[in-house]
Amino acid sequence: MTHLHFFFHEMYSGPNATGLVVAVPPGKNSSIDTFGALIVIDDMLREGPERSSKLIGRAQGLSAQASLDGTALLTAINFVFTEGEYNGSTVVILGKTVSSALTIEHTIVGGSGRFRMARGYTVSKVISWGGGCFLMEFDAYIIHH
Repeated sequence: MTHLHFFFHEMYSGPNATGLVVAVPPGKNSSIDTFGALIVIDDMLREGPERSSKLIGRAQGLSAQASLDGTALLTAINFVFTEGEYNGSTVVILGKTVSSALTIEHTIVGGSGRFRMARGYTVSKVISWGGGCFLMEFDAYIIHH
């Protein structure tokens, strides 16, 4: 069992955006809470909540607005580690994301490198959201070979 603690940094506006709404149903606005909206990400994983903290990897994946009322995303993300003892390894998460929840839990469905055959879960919470930036704190509990 490995426990990882890190921070997920997303910029969702501006020229250096790392999270984008790329598709919405015809005739709808381009909001993340529109049923059927598709969002892609290539966000930063950092050691701390500060933008200046060490970059340890990327969160690359997608989310689809899967609820008619716009409250729940289906999320599939690869955590790609680029530093330290987990450099070159990945952890794959899948699950429902409800941004208004105090904590969000996802299932770890696989991995590569040091995390081959990974299973487990992540627990995250939104730290801040506004001004074009989105920050989450993650704890990953990974069982692997």
